[in-house]
Amino acid sequence: MAEQQEAKGSIQVIERMMSLLDVLANTPGPATLKMLSQTTGLHPSTAHRILAMMTHSRLVARQDASTYALGIRLLELGNIVKSRINIREVALPFMQKLHDTIDESINLAIRDRDEIVYIERTSSGCSRVRVVYLVGDRAPLHLTSLGKLFLAAEKIEEVRAYAKRTGLPGKTPHSLTSLAALEKELDKIRRHDLAYDNEEAEIGLRCLAAPIRDDQGTIVAGLSISAPTDRHDPSWCDQIKAAAGAISNALGYRPLAPK
Repeated sequence: MAEQQEAKGSIQVIERMMSLLDVLANTPGPATLKMLSQTTGLHPSTAHRILAMMTHSRLVARQDASTYALGIRLLELGNIVKSRINIREVALPFMQKLHDTIDESINLAIRDRDEIVYIERTSSGCSRVRVVYLVGDRAPLHLTSLGKLFLAAEKIEEVRAYAKRTGLPGKTPHSLTSLAALEKELDKIRRHDLAYDNEEAEIGLRCLAAPIRDDQGTIVAGLSISAPTDRHDPSWCDQIKAAAGAISNALGYRPLAPK
């Protein structure tokens, strides 16, 4: 009985610590003890005791006699977590869920200089189109929906430098091989946060991609659906954006609220 009561008390302390951290995280500046007590519903003496313990552990920083802010230890721990995050492991459950819903190939890719690298893929059981890229394969940025996401995130001068370096080679009659056509396409991607490959890598294959962002809002990967042209479904736009958004959220990305 005593052990159960002790365990219950420990859990209660942790819950109270988390409630205080949540308030501090959502407060732009330092928070007073009074405000923390009122917002969390904790008695001032209880809040003060827990805050003192968290200050000692550097989870909380005491600004002056009665104000508190998040501590440097949280930043240190956050950086450790961030360094250990494996995008593929985070994304795979969301990819599988989307694959199970639409029964088409789902692709995950990252950027490596002027190319994208496919790091995960779920295969469609009903695909009639030859697989163009397998896990580990590379492709020029401008030829795929995934690669265009990264180009769309760049400044105009960076896109033009890419075009000059690569020469924008094509693979099909639909490939974007001119800078003007590429810039027009990238402008559309920036507006809709979606990218398309309309038979630009292979005739008969279309792809749709959405960006995956990290906690800083930087695009670190792309998620795409690839399917034969006759099976391509416009309703996938919402589904691919939702899946990419869920992965981004799992990586710590929090979109800014509209002004």
